[in-house]
Amino acid sequence: MDAIWIMVVSFVGYVLAYNTYGRFLARKIFRLRDHAAVPSRELEDGVDYVPTRKGVIFGHHYTSIAGTGPIVGPAIGIIWGWVPAMVWVFVGSIVMGAVHDFGSLVISLRNEGKSMAEITGRYINGRARTLFFLVVFLELLIVVAIFGVVIALVFARFPQAVFPVWCEVPIAVLLGLGIAGGAGRGKVFLGTLMAVALMYATVVAGHKLPLEMPAMTVGGTTLPPVALWVGILLVYAYIASSIRVTTLLQPRDYINAWQLFIATGLLIAGIVGAHMAAGGLKVVAPAYNPGPTGAPPMWPFLMVVIACGAISGFHSLVASGTTPKQIRTERDSLFVGYGSMLMEAALATLVIVAVAAGIGLAYESTSGATLTGTAAWNQHYASWTAAKGLGSKITAVVVGSANMIATLGISKGLAIVIIGVFIASFAGTTLDTATRLQRYVVSEIATEWRMRWLANRWVATALAVITAGLLAFAARPAGKGLEGLGTGALVLWPMFGAVNQLLAALALFLVTLYLRRKFARAWLLTLLPCLFMLVMTLWAVVHNEVDFVTKQNWTLVAINGLTLALAVWVAIEAFVVLLRGRGPQARGATEYARAGD
Repeated sequence: MDAIWIMVVSFVGYVLAYNTYGRFLARKIFRLRDHAAVPSRELEDGVDYVPTRKGVIFGHHYTSIAGTGPIVGPAIGIIWGWVPAMVWVFVGSIVMGAVHDFGSLVISLRNEGKSMAEITGRYINGRARTLFFLVVFLELLIVVAIFGVVIALVFARFPQAVFPVWCEVPIAVLLGLGIAGGAGRGKVFLGTLMAVALMYATVVAGHKLPLEMPAMTVGGTTLPPVALWVGILLVYAYIASSIRVTTLLQPRDYINAWQLFIATGLLIAGIVGAHMAAGGLKVVAPAYNPGPTGAPPMWPFLMVVIACGAISGFHSLVASGTTPKQIRTERDSLFVGYGSMLMEAALATLVIVAVAAGIGLAYESTSGATLTGTAAWNQHYASWTAAKGLGSKITAVVVGSANMIATLGISKGLAIVIIGVFIASFAGTTLDTATRLQRYVVSEIATEWRMRWLANRWVATALAVITAGLLAFAARPAGKGLEGLGTGALVLWPMFGAVNQLLAALALFLVTLYLRRKFARAWLLTLLPCLFMLVMTLWAVVHNEVDFVTKQNWTLVAINGLTLALAVWVAIEAFVVLLRGRGPQARGATEYARAGD
């Protein structure tokens, strides 16, 4: 089978889904209105609450939710076969993921842009709010720690990406200054053109100027490069997540969105180019592979491993964090919320094509031999252990993508740098946004507990960064000495997917409770996906807990067990409210006015 048809059929399906199911939700279920009050205008402060153009906020939201999730997840999940991976991405994104993101964004818009933790208190009770806050805190703690390490490892594996990724910071600041104050379309277009041109100039420069972090000796102790990068990145995250959102976070995400569009365009063109070449772009991955060596069972782990690209709880934090504080009108939320999730699914689809077919064009084995076709696939995905490492995931995507782009006449070396910078940049946007979201969550709960000093943005951000740093540096992999310093977050990776998907199920529960107040049967559209995700992820969390106990990994046993207990407790509280028919009256009085009731 030629892989181009996977792309064509799925892309047509995403467009149809947006213009049918997405618009149905917007008009008939959530009843979006242009003239409804929104937090960005009611609470505008120039720091977090800033009315923003739809295109700009789409770029910020999309790059924030995407990160490396839709890249890494499909590259692992395809080990069970490209058909189950593709079915889950396609169906899951349309009826679950996009509904989850869109619904989370709408209810946050109608509740002063508050987080899902805060909204839990309004629709369930104060006890559930505190429990949800703890789940979110654990989720974001793991995210900040993990993605700090992810970027550090990308820098170590692809030193050509270091220079262009850091150059994005001053380019983004200059772009933010250039289009500040609600610039007109012409000024935004010109600023975008110049910023993107500068960015790709640095990509070419990075190709010629790889920068490697040297090891550093302090007091007789040699710190590995990864540890040094983690420390630098957490300091950067503290600054980037404390300053005005329009200074760095928003323009950088906007630039990265354009980088994504360009990289996506190159991948699409590369697929077409490979299709037209002699032999075409053949799928070399198995259609269905139910028992890969050493892999956990496909059910429920396919739905956990492939999160971003299908459905991800982290998206609800962005949709109720930075994004609702910048949406200009309610109607923009369809494009930003539902549309960006389908765009992420499109990216996950391209990744599936890259690792299912692109890798078969040429793959260099550990012995130095160049393999093609099924032999290339079998070499890389020989077993779960061989394919699950971070470096291995990134390599599969980078090599497959570069092979396809090379059919356009671009050198494979430059194509590798383009994709490497793209992956590192997306991981950076996740780190920035997750840190800022953690600050929002800490500030909200500190205000509730009357700890005003902790609600201060500088103090709250410091707590977010310090706790993530402690996690990354304190929890080294078993059997590792100083060479494992700074990579502790990777120990938490096995449970990240399950925790993330549990959060998605809880967010869908909140959207269900919101709809339950307003309609007779519409809430079933979110309850059914919620129940499916709740069953799948609780199944996976319990499976992980048994595995962690067997391996006597007590750090994971404690965190995974605590998350499981908290999630089950919140779910029980939500079920009680759902069966009762109504929860406590939402404190946000403007919510009903905004909804048009």
